[in-house]
Amino acid sequence: MDYTTADYEAAIAVIKEHTDIIPEIGLVLGSGLGTLANEIENATIIPYEKIPGWPLSTVHGHSGNLVIGTLEGKKVVAQQGRAHFYEGYTMKQVTFPIRIMHLLGVSTVILTNAAGGVDSSFNVGDVMLINDHINLPGLTGKNPLMGPNDDSVGPRFVGLAQAYDRALREKAREVAQTYDIPMHEGTYAAVSGPAFETPAEIRMLRVIGANAVGMSTVHEVLVARHAGLRVMACSGITNKAIDKVDSDFETNHEEVLEAGKVIVPRLTTILKGVLKDFPA
Repeated sequence: MDYTTADYEAAIAVIKEHTDIIPEIGLVLGSGLGTLANEIENATIIPYEKIPGWPLSTVHGHSGNLVIGTLEGKKVVAQQGRAHFYEGYTMKQVTFPIRIMHLLGVSTVILTNAAGGVDSSFNVGDVMLINDHINLPGLTGKNPLMGPNDDSVGPRFVGLAQAYDRALREKAREVAQTYDIPMHEGTYAAVSGPAFETPAEIRMLRVIGANAVGMSTVHEVLVARHAGLRVMACSGITNKAIDKVDSDFETNHEEVLEAGKVIVPRLTTILKGVLKDFPA
């Protein structure tokens, strides 16, 4: 599905009917992490189904609301849950919210997700600051930037050597150190899902340089960078990836949500710390 200018304008019009706040920072909150939006003050909450063209979240742990207000003195718009490619949406539908954030006035996007720890040194509850990614769906033809390019929004060819903003990462590391929060930094591998990875796939991801794996985020980063937005992204490590056949363990979505109870306070502290002393 391709969106027209009219589609974007219709969504913007509905959002502006609910609030006159012009957000400067966008937050994308992943599996089990939507409670971060509860920290937003003077919040206007708009259910996704009220916004034309907005893809609805169908996965448990994704509330499905757009929340606009202030956090640490910054005007923010937060996705309380996201849609995924594996739910049957196109990449352009999944990244529609990023386009809308840009049109609302956002200049920085901070994304969070739940991810499996491919790196064997990672523990459940750890936070990984993303400094690079491997876009497996994109490399095989599922890229939200495919199709006609709107030169008024961004360039045809987007450089991704510095996709994740250095100053924002430095600030996140500083906050994590101040509050003694376990934080790694590494490469996030995006897969399409919804099946979790096999042991052989985990071993392959480790060989090609992935530290964590998940089913979101990277396509949103592509669209954000296409529009010239600054990007910061964090993964909450919700499970240790299984790399051996006949293991006594199996990954499931319930443990992902359970681990979120440990991760949410940590990510809340990091995000609020970054926003409070936001780097220029």
